[in-house]
Amino acid sequence: MGGNPHNSSELPPFTLTGFSGLGTSQHYVFLLLGTLYTVSIVGNALILFIIKEEQSLHQPMYYFLSLLSVNDLGVSFSTLPTVLATFCFHLQKISFDSCMAQMFFIHLFSFIESGILLVMSFDRYVAICNPLRYATVLTGACVVCMGMAVIIRSFCMVFPLPFLLKRLPFCKANVLSHAYCLHPDLIRLPCGDIPINNIYGQFIVICNFGLDSALILLSYVLILRSVLAIASWEERLKTLNTCVSHLCAMLMFYVPMVGVSMVARYGRHAPQYVHTLMSLIYLFVPPMLNPIIYSIKTKEIRRRLCKILLGTKF
Repeated sequence: MGGNPHNSSELPPFTLTGFSGLGTSQHYVFLLLGTLYTVSIVGNALILFIIKEEQSLHQPMYYFLSLLSVNDLGVSFSTLPTVLATFCFHLQKISFDSCMAQMFFIHLFSFIESGILLVMSFDRYVAICNPLRYATVLTGACVVCMGMAVIIRSFCMVFPLPFLLKRLPFCKANVLSHAYCLHPDLIRLPCGDIPINNIYGQFIVICNFGLDSALILLSYVLILRSVLAIASWEERLKTLNTCVSHLCAMLMFYVPMVGVSMVARYGRHAPQYVHTLMSLIYLFVPPMLNPIIYSIKTKEIRRRLCKILLGTKF
């Protein structure tokens, strides 16, 4: 749909969409999403509470897990207002500035999560390959510096995105494909030239997700080499078992992200619900499953959680 170009100061609001064609059934979609939100928010809040209360969990690995839980809460709260408005109250309009703010926070938390998974892989590398130096390498100050570096790097990469969009003229119907604002969705709407936006978008994706995933892969190659040097099969499995939670969290984050990218690039003719479903999996599944996985695989967290929920020791 064409029209006269507008700059950002005079833009009409964006229109958010859910699953088109569902009609009143969108209430059931929100019921499902509401369940995912509840599990995610309650689960991550419990992880934070348990790590705070359990002295045995005051270790670098669980400090990074706390940061991951805070980040997952950030992802959930970034999308919650517009998802609630779209599916439950049918309020589908969002102002330009509000949309830019939501896009910024969604992508910021996504970039931070990738960085957290990277420092968690470094934690596993040091714990397995240099266990005698673990306490001296991963000190409290080092953990804080690594966490701050991840946050600052992510902020610096995502910060230009809203401003690069605001400089563009918009002359198409401002209808988005999701119930929240994402950069790949917004970049389709301007009618001007967008090579700078495309180049910068690809640059930060490669520098963040590409570099992080490559370094995570390298850390696990070194971990595997160290594990294979252990003579006992039982000890090998015991050592690798300490990495299972992180591996699951990494796969849950990167596999949907790759799926979203592949669908956006090569699935232009795919039904709209495919794009919507992939983005929902990418944004909703990791925050929901991360606390479940770590609760199952971490004995101290599992025991304290059972004590909280059942009033008994496990």
